[in-house]
Amino acid sequence: MYKAIRLTGVAAGLLSCGLALAHADEKAADAPAAPAPAPEPGAPGVTGTGVVIVTGTRAAGLKVENSASPVQVLDSASLARTGQPDLIQALAQNLPSLNAQAFGSDMANMTLSARLRGLSPNNTLVLVNGKRRHGTANLAVLGGPYQGGAAADLNYIPVAAIDHVEVLQDGAAAQYGTDAIAGVVNIILKSNERGGSANLNGGAYMDGGGHTGDGMANIGLRPFDDAFLSLTAESKYHGFSDRGGIDPRVVDPATMAAMPSLVNAPGYPRLNKISGDAQYRQHIAAANFGADFGQDLSLYAFGTYGKKEARAWENYRMPNRLPQIYPFGFSPQETFDEEDYAFTAGIKGQLAGGWRWDLSSTYGKDVAKLGVANSANISLYTDTGSTPLNFAAGEFHASQWTNNLDLSREFEIGWSVPLTFALGLEHRRDTYAIVAGDAPSRYKEGSQSYPGFSLTDAGSHSRNNKAFYVNLSGQPLPGWTVDVAGRYERFSDFGNAKVGKLTSRYDFSPAVALRATYSNGFRAPTLAESYYSATNVSPRSAFVQLAPNSPGARLVGIDGLKPEASTNVSAGLVLNPRPGLAITLDAYQISIRDRIVGSGAIYGSGGAVNAPAVTAAILANGNVLDPTVVQTGINIFSNAVNTRSRGLEAVATLSSNYGGYGRVDWSAAANYNRVKVIKINQAPAQLRPQTLLDATAISHLETASPRARLNLGALWKTGAWTVNLRENVFGKSSELISSDGAVYYENEVKPSVITDLEVSYQFGKAWTVSLGANNLFNEYPDQVNPRLLAEQRANLDNAAVTIYPPISPFGINGGYYYARLAVKF
Repeated sequence: MYKAIRLTGVAAGLLSCGLALAHADEKAADAPAAPAPAPEPGAPGVTGTGVVIVTGTRAAGLKVENSASPVQVLDSASLARTGQPDLIQALAQNLPSLNAQAFGSDMANMTLSARLRGLSPNNTLVLVNGKRRHGTANLAVLGGPYQGGAAADLNYIPVAAIDHVEVLQDGAAAQYGTDAIAGVVNIILKSNERGGSANLNGGAYMDGGGHTGDGMANIGLRPFDDAFLSLTAESKYHGFSDRGGIDPRVVDPATMAAMPSLVNAPGYPRLNKISGDAQYRQHIAAANFGADFGQDLSLYAFGTYGKKEARAWENYRMPNRLPQIYPFGFSPQETFDEEDYAFTAGIKGQLAGGWRWDLSSTYGKDVAKLGVANSANISLYTDTGSTPLNFAAGEFHASQWTNNLDLSREFEIGWSVPLTFALGLEHRRDTYAIVAGDAPSRYKEGSQSYPGFSLTDAGSHSRNNKAFYVNLSGQPLPGWTVDVAGRYERFSDFGNAKVGKLTSRYDFSPAVALRATYSNGFRAPTLAESYYSATNVSPRSAFVQLAPNSPGARLVGIDGLKPEASTNVSAGLVLNPRPGLAITLDAYQISIRDRIVGSGAIYGSGGAVNAPAVTAAILANGNVLDPTVVQTGINIFSNAVNTRSRGLEAVATLSSNYGGYGRVDWSAAANYNRVKVIKINQAPAQLRPQTLLDATAISHLETASPRARLNLGALWKTGAWTVNLRENVFGKSSELISSDGAVYYENEVKPSVITDLEVSYQFGKAWTVSLGANNLFNEYPDQVNPRLLAEQRANLDNAAVTIYPPISPFGINGGYYYARLAVKF
């Protein structure tokens, strides 16, 4: 840690002299059908000046430094330099306002997500080439800051297929859809018509596990004149890691005496491997096509396809659970077989009178098959004398079909620049389904570690949405930009929504500008939030995730979900004190009313306070719980709180040329974000004195993500050498945890400095070899509160195996070291 802090001090000292984040030299593609210039090798990351953007504006040709809203641009080189070929991590390492989930519990370990400005992943809209991306079918259910996330899975988009990423950090519900409350991530695919590239990556964690191998390739083709076809493929493997402690059950003297075979279990005493990365194999592909048929007509199409097979360790089961089959006990594994695909086709052109039009259709679907391996159904064995060891636990299906018609043109009305007028129509259909598990997986309490989805859990649901938007932007006076947008949406299940946005910017001079935005938003609950239902079990507890629309939910006083409403206010300063240097500073406040969040643990038995209605709800839902557990209860999504997020973002960019010593692109980007629960809606009478949100759930909203983040970097290029140094400074994060709802302990991750380093050497014009490290000095977060661990160990609670808080913003695995071989052709 000392070395990391000292290195950070050097970088900060240089930055205090005016050195900051580098600007990119290449131009970005501004439309799917137009080939983009190839990015300059080694171009810097967060872009300061010169790039034409298409996100946050309907005006053509707008450069990022002239935007009235805060937009950050990440080029393909910066994504590749993050080490692990993982788009979520690549974005999080470059954008302090975006926090990535480093570790997930249960099925959330299979689909990690990210959140912008401390809000739910569902509050950020993901676009690909400006078109809406479908969400994952794998809802994040268990508690934590990412609970309820069902947003687009970014890791199904190959990094090698991306030209650049535009991140709008501002409310944009009126422009793109009512769920764009925190902002928009717009992924622009490569549109090269010749040449290509390929990468081979390999790496692992310093302290074992996480072995990773990845190969990716992109090639540009010209199928005919005035057309391009960019093809990308990627294959990746990531291995298990284990960062857990010793399960107190397996070292308890009384237990060892009662079960002497325990000590002969392979790997004893490290038998519980639940605290670590899942293992997965993933194969993904992407294609981007465009063709011009004259000056006024273009055809475009793009799509992605992915296949993922994963498995994750679950809690170890003791030898006395089923000694006839597992005399040494057993460690079940959750299995995950997922298929994800999306396709967009569109045609656009220009009509007489200067009207530009764009007609497109996008369909995306995600199907996840869930299973349990190396397990058993103990009740089935007791009743029949046999049990399968592998189970099909059920399936998730989610799809989205979106159709858009967009029109725009410029009008000369006597302003300093023409008025851009845009309007459009959108129709969207969403579906979500749960398929029941096979009969053995759901017999009585079901398969150990992950019961199959019951017949009452299963169901198919859909929603239709129609929208109309209008957008006007222009400059009434020289230097004064005004952008007004309005949107009307009608949901088949929630009625109407009207949202608007007013954005303004005034340039006092080429060096100084002020910008501000006021907008409101409306987010309907995802179908998964409304209808997901399942049983979550551990060796000690069994909790039912009640669907808010279920009969069981009505027994505890909850009758479905209603939409969130939000208000977003921001103001910023833009400085361009000299050529190549750009500085932005933006403050914001996001207020969300009736925010949809997951509840804390609501006990029916085994808690400090219990509610009979909880037990009745479980029975009404048709669930049979494991009779050996000591705690039972429910979790449920509800409109439980109003929250307010206040924050400040700063980005600076500068490139320095040192002649014979090379060029250095300095970087600095910072975010301060404070989320505050300002109102907790009263719990239904059936649950009192318990509340919908316990202290744990509130801490996951307010403190589980660091309030402050700072990224400092230096990219040095001289001759064939490139050195990329990045310091990631994370502020404090914390959560409150309780074993029974009576006493809460604080798990704290203290402020940390994480160093990333990559050194590359280019051989000739084509080949580059890179060696690097994420978390160079192998830093770990603070361990779980020792008083909590002591209580768990005294109670022989398997939860004591978790010795590092899962909320750690930089993970629990320590340093990752890698090598990469790249070729361009």
